Amino acid sequence: MPKLSPEDVERLARAQPAPCAHCAPLAFAGWESFPGDKSDAALEGVGTLWQAGEEDEPTLEEHHPAGTNYWSPEAPIALRCFPANRSEVWCCRHCGHAFLRYTEYGGYYEDKRIRSLQPELIVK
Repeated sequence: MPKLSPEDVERLARAQPAPCAHCAPLAFAGWESFPGDKSDAALEGVGTLWQAGEEDEPTLEEHHPAGTNYWSPEAPIALRCFPANRSEVWCCRHCGHAFLRYTEYGGYYEDKRIRSLQPELIVK
């Protein structure tokens, strides 16, 4: 997938429609594990905020100035902070609604996560 700048992602977020019937079950306000009973066939990859092998490793620092946490639906989407800075942008093939997708790699698991790209929560 091509690399997107934070400005590219913000433009996508501001131009997108509300989720349709095909993608609404995935339109979580905060980060959620991708539901095991759902398919991602309605989504297509658009780009990534970071590509492996880049010289500068993205930070693992999160941005929560109002006391939110990773899982909070109202947590800001700080595109230069974790986990947004390591995410991919996917859009619904039917309506164009945009999502952030990120895979958490643990010692014995892999957890694919998804969050609706909400323009009002994007911070610089």
